[in-house]
Amino acid sequence: MAYRKAGYSKKFLEGHREAITLHKAAKEAFEQLGLKKLPRVKELNAEYAQLLEQKRAAYPAYRKARTEMQEYLVAQKVAAVLLEKEKEQAAMEERRKEEQRTDQHR
Repeated sequence: MAYRKAGYSKKFLEGHREAITLHKAAKEAFEQLGLKKLPRVKELNAEYAQLLEQKRAAYPAYRKARTEMQEYLVAQKVAAVLLEKEKEQAAMEERRKEEQRTDQHR
């Protein structure tokens, strides 16, 4: 690295601080991951192809699960609406009974 060749000069550091900081951060990240060198493009492409195939194979199950979830959500909303209507009808019935009692006492 040029910074090392410049004898770790403060002047060089000030002029190239951003690049040096990025380099140090990348080196630290590699060390944390235990990587010694970058993977080859061919290896990355092979891994990507394998992951893409797994994704394609899993997609029908995902689509089925998503459809079932949507059906359950619709059923839940319908049930909530029906329960609300039942509550409203029960409240109206209670009001009618109360009105009838009030009318009988008059």
